[in-house]
Amino acid sequence: MKTTHIVSKILFYVTRFLAIVYFTLSIYSLLTLSTGWFLNFKDDGKYFQICYPFTNHPLMLGDYNLPYIIFDFLSPLSLYGLFFLLISNVFKVFFQPKLFTQNGIKHLRRFYLGNLFLPGTIIFISSIFVSLDNEISIFIVLHFMLGIFAYFLAAIFKQGLNLQNEQDLFI
Repeated sequence: MKTTHIVSKILFYVTRFLAIVYFTLSIYSLLTLSTGWFLNFKDDGKYFQICYPFTNHPLMLGDYNLPYIIFDFLSPLSLYGLFFLLISNVFKVFFQPKLFTQNGIKHLRRFYLGNLFLPGTIIFISSIFVSLDNEISIFIVLHFMLGIFAYFLAAIFKQGLNLQNEQDLFI
């Protein structure tokens, strides 16, 4: 069990760091695109470059049109920030003193609901406004399978919590 604690703690910090990076990039991109700070244009305004702060070195590139910016650029950045935040909360559950808790089930529930419904919904809404690549369906399937796995894990945790509560009554 000690190995599980160590691995889950490492994964917690890695995924929490990634969540911060994705959210920071989302906020920085939104700020840059809305204010024009550290923003360059290429090919007569057809493409944009978001530069590193206080430099002219490009950090991120994209098409300069509103549907692309919203659905193909800012949405994936912010949603993967949310994904890494939710999964870091799941990893946090595995290094707590008590494994089966209501809080752990709550984090697993948020994670599986986010993976089951958000990707498909966002892709459906996005497909109305922009044309999407065929490879995007692979991401939907992967997130759906991850959501199903987390759903079963949440069910196991719920059963474990019930058994743990019954055991506490006998003591």
